[in-house]
Amino acid sequence: CTTFFGYEPLLQLISLQKASGCWEMDDALAEVFGRTEEEVVRQTPAEVEKGVWATVLALIWLHGFKMDAQVEWQFVAMKAVAWIHTQNGKLSILIRNH
Repeated sequence: CTTFFGYEPLLQLISLQKASGCWEMDDALAEVFGRTEEEVVRQTPAEVEKGVWATVLALIWLHGFKMDAQVEWQFVAMKAVAWIHTQNGKLSILIRNH
């Protein structure tokens, strides 16, 4: 299974992670999820910054679809979680509302 960039979805997801640990919502990330960017953005809670939402979705995707490859992505996920913790409450709205 290949994607737009010719990568297997897990490799594409890993390659899209920013140095800070977050992901940005764009066509390439949405493609990993099997959606268009518009479809994913439409589901973003209004109170949640798009980068936080993209990072949460990436973590959910890893845990939901790639547990068999956890050894390959565990440090990527740890970096993402650390980045989320630096976002000072931007995720607490999401958790409270859902």
